[in-house]
Amino acid sequence: MDTCIQKIREIAFQLLDKKEVERVIGFSNGTIPMATSPITIASKQDTEKLVFNSTCGLNLANYIRQQKGKIAVIAKGCDTRNIVTHIIENQVKRDQIYIIGVPCKGMINKSKIKALFEDEIIKFDEDGEILNVESSSKKEKLNKKDYLRHNCSLCQHRNPVIYDVLAGERVEEQIIDVPYPDVEKIAAMDADTRWGHFQDLTKNCIRCYACRNACPLCYCPTCFVDESGPQWVGKGQDKTDVNTFHFLRAFHCAGRCTDCGACVEACPMEINVRDFTRKLNKDSLDMFGWEAGLDLTKRPPLDAYSPDDPNHFIK
Repeated sequence: MDTCIQKIREIAFQLLDKKEVERVIGFSNGTIPMATSPITIASKQDTEKLVFNSTCGLNLANYIRQQKGKIAVIAKGCDTRNIVTHIIENQVKRDQIYIIGVPCKGMINKSKIKALFEDEIIKFDEDGEILNVESSSKKEKLNKKDYLRHNCSLCQHRNPVIYDVLAGERVEEQIIDVPYPDVEKIAAMDADTRWGHFQDLTKNCIRCYACRNACPLCYCPTCFVDESGPQWVGKGQDKTDVNTFHFLRAFHCAGRCTDCGACVEACPMEINVRDFTRKLNKDSLDMFGWEAGLDLTKRPPLDAYSPDDPNHFIK
C-alpha cells in the first residue's frame, strides 16, 4: 500500500502544481485506528495528507457531483463504475474529472476485527496481506483475506474500469463460480421465512438515512421520503414506513447498484442493507446480462426500452 500511497501523492502533486485540476478528492487518516475519511485538497502542500489502505471503504463517486472546475478523484473499481453511471446519467461530464485509478484487493470488515478485542483498538497497520492490530491487552496478526467485507470477497471488478492514470499495478480479478450465494440462500427460503428475514433485518433501523446519504446513486433533488406533496411515506418508526423506505430505495437503485458496500459501511446499526439490492443486481444480470457501470456507451436496462426486453413476468 505504501507504494500506492506515494504514487497517489506524486500524481496529485503534479496535477495541482501544473494547475490541471483545481481540487483532488481522496482519503486522509482519521483520528482513530482503522478510520479514514474523505478529504478535498486544493494545494500541493496538502498532498501529504492523502492515504489509501484497506479502510477506505466509502465510495468517493458520491463527492464528484456539483463540483465547479476540473477535479481529480481517487477511485477504486467500484468507485469508477459509479462514475460511469454518473456520466451516463448526466451528473458529471467526463472531461470534468481526472480519475486516479487504484487497483483494489478489498476493504476490511472493521466490525469483525473489533469483535476480536474486548478493549479499544489503539493501533492498526498493514504489511502486505497481513493486518497488525493492537489493543491495550493484546496484539493480533490477521490474514486480510479472512476479514474482507462481504461485498469485497465477491467482487469481480477490482480494477478501475475507466481512469486517466493508474496508481499501481493491476490486480488479478477474482473468478467466482457462485457470485450470489447470499441471494440464493434467501431465495431458497419459503415465503414466510423470507418475509421474516427482511422484517428482522429492519427491526433496528433508526431512519437516520446514513445508507441513503452514503450511496453514490441517491441524488434525487427531493428524496421520496422527504416529499410532502404528496407524502409517500411517514417519517417515524412505524414498521410499514421503515420497510417502505428500504424497499423503494433498493428499487431506485435497480440496474444501477455496483455493490460498493457504502450503505453497509455507513449504517450505525450494522444492518446488512445489501440484502435489499443484491437480488436486483442478480436479476439485472440474469435477465439483461447487465452489470452496472462497465460501459460508458450503454444505459441501465431499466432506463431504456428495447423490443427484445424479457416480459415473461407479465401475467
